[in-house]
Amino acid sequence: MFDNLAGFFIQWGITALSLWGASLVFKGIRFSGKSSLIVSALLLGFANAVLRPLVVFLTLPLTLITLGFFLLVINALMLLLVAKVVNGFTISGFWTAFFASMFISILGMALGTLAPNAELTIYRLPEHGSAQTISI
Repeated sequence: MFDNLAGFFIQWGITALSLWGASLVFKGIRFSGKSSLIVSALLLGFANAVLRPLVVFLTLPLTLITLGFFLLVINALMLLLVAKVVNGFTISGFWTAFFASMFISILGMALGTLAPNAELTIYRLPEHGSAQTISI
C-alpha cells in the first residue's frame, strides 16, 4: 500500500518547485505563503490526475480539430481552477495561466528526470494471486 508513497511525495515536491519557479518568472502568479504553495501543488496534482482526463475526453473532438493545441488550454484551465479554490494563490488572467502552465510542465518534466523514485508504477493482479508491479 505504501510502496509508491515516496514517488508521490517526490512528484508533489516537483510540482511545488515548478509552481514556485513559475511565481518567480511570471508577475501575475502570487502565493501568500508556503502553505498556499503546498496546497496548490497537491490540488494541481489531484486536478491533473482526476479532472483533466475527464475534460480531455469530453473535449476530444475539439482537441483533434486543433491538433492537440487545445490541451494547452486545458492545462491553463486546471491551473486557473486551482487558483480559484486555494486561498492565497492568485493568477492575474488566462494568458498568464496559459504560459505558466507550459513553464510548469517543462520544468516539472526536467525536474522529474532528476528524481530517483518518481516513475509511474502500475499494479496488476496476476493469475496466480501474488502481486506484481510493472514500472513504466
